[in-house]
Amino acid sequence: MSRFEITAQPLTAEGFAPFGDVLDCAGEPDKIINAGLCGRYHDRAQLDFGDGRAGISLFNAEPRSLPYTLDLLERHPDGSQCFVPLSEHPFLVIVAPDEGGTPGTPLAFLTAPGQAINFHRGTWHGVLTPLHAPGLFAVIDRIGDGANLEEVYLNPSYTVSSG
Repeated sequence: MSRFEITAQPLTAEGFAPFGDVLDCAGEPDKIINAGLCGRYHDRAQLDFGDGRAGISLFNAEPRSLPYTLDLLERHPDGSQCFVPLSEHPFLVIVAPDEGGTPGTPLAFLTAPGQAINFHRGTWHGVLTPLHAPGLFAVIDRIGDGANLEEVYLNPSYTVSSG
């Protein structure tokens, strides 16, 4: 049984700001480097690893489809988590505000090709949800001691659809 339907909206920096950063090459580059052959879009994410260190892992997630059943949210209290797709395919990003230590009503976003996201420390979010194969991502997150994962199962679940 589903609580209600969430309509995924296009991912924008403004709409996603309370939850994290959108990484893309929108606008003019901040710097031109490599003898004028490369535009650098500088310092696009607020990475936060607390007392840990940055780690880069590769994830190979199974593609999902819309409508999507959202029944699990998680967060990482000790560090940010950045998803960088290794393909040009869009993916689904789900976030929820924190309401006293539990997730509030989720929001869903669809990325555009070439967009990546960084969840701020402690942001409730859905699992990695590619919509096309391959579901390959580079993930930059905290490596360190302690439990850096909280999960909440949603019952009833939500249904996420495209507009």
